[in-house]
Amino acid sequence: MASAAQRRIKSISYAKYGYIFILPFFLVYFFFQLWPLINTFIVSFHGNGANVNDFVGFENYKVLLFGGGRREAAISKTFFNSFGNTLILWIGNFIPQIALSLSLAVWFTEANLKIPGKEFFKIVMYLPNIITAASVAVLFLQLCGQSETNPGAVNQILNKLGIVGYDAASKKYDVVPLIEGTTQSRVMVMFIQTWLWFGNTMIMLMSGIQGINPSLFEAASIDGATSGQVFRKITLPLLSPILSYTLVTSMIGGLQMFDIPYLFHNGQIVNKDLKTIAVLIYEYFHAQADENKMGYAGAASVLLFFVTLVLGCIAFYMTRDKDAAAKKKQRRKMAKQLKKESKQFGGFSI
Repeated sequence: MASAAQRRIKSISYAKYGYIFILPFFLVYFFFQLWPLINTFIVSFHGNGANVNDFVGFENYKVLLFGGGRREAAISKTFFNSFGNTLILWIGNFIPQIALSLSLAVWFTEANLKIPGKEFFKIVMYLPNIITAASVAVLFLQLCGQSETNPGAVNQILNKLGIVGYDAASKKYDVVPLIEGTTQSRVMVMFIQTWLWFGNTMIMLMSGIQGINPSLFEAASIDGATSGQVFRKITLPLLSPILSYTLVTSMIGGLQMFDIPYLFHNGQIVNKDLKTIAVLIYEYFHAQADENKMGYAGAASVLLFFVTLVLGCIAFYMTRDKDAAAKKKQRRKMAKQLKKESKQFGGFSI
């Protein structure tokens, strides 16, 4: 039999050290993030401008969702336009981002492919992720802008090649600058977002693929499965947890997109086709004292929170493991049946 000392050693738990390691995050969260989050809900029930301290209940939500008078209808229209811009910009960069990242992840983890300089390419593709968004916005403004002070490097190169003409009177090139126009500006922001984040997504998907049991790929190769069949039948199903995580995190970041749309413009006015919900909330919070719309900004923030929550739940439901869910449901059913049978015999099972 085990001695008393051995029993004491076995009873030692190291779980407390895990809680100590994660304690700094929760301390920072409670001191610096929890109150602003609660205060956002409080502000959403108060007025705007000179009436910012007046409690108005759900009036701000009513104006954002349903409008009212001419001024309220304009605010509601701006809110829905900004929400539409947010969805368009997120979906437009997420689809090419996940397609490119998944293709590269499969390519780099393919055992049969001997790609020279594989590690170098991984590093190069991840580098845009560590560049600040402000730096990227300034870079693309200098490359693609068009004004008297900033003719745009791309336009100058195209002009030298004889592809684009130049009007000396207006000092403009014969192209629409990529920071103006609905299609041009949106496509450029989508491209920037994809370029910034595809490397990070690729690394996550590669880690997921490398976590799959190699014997499954070996068995598929022995059975004569093609690369497409291996990808559809093995890689994609077993990558569903990582894909679900990627989808949810991308959705949260996409719905809160602020930096690139806000910085990628001429002057101080953000292009109406790039104005996302986050940009709208920022403008409302930082309006002049007599014209501030803090109540509307708080309500918009809360609505964005609930939209993100609902879409996140839908994403988790759609990407869930159906086999695991069916087994869990079956276990619950069996446990319920056993409990019911035990009650029939006075709490004793036979």
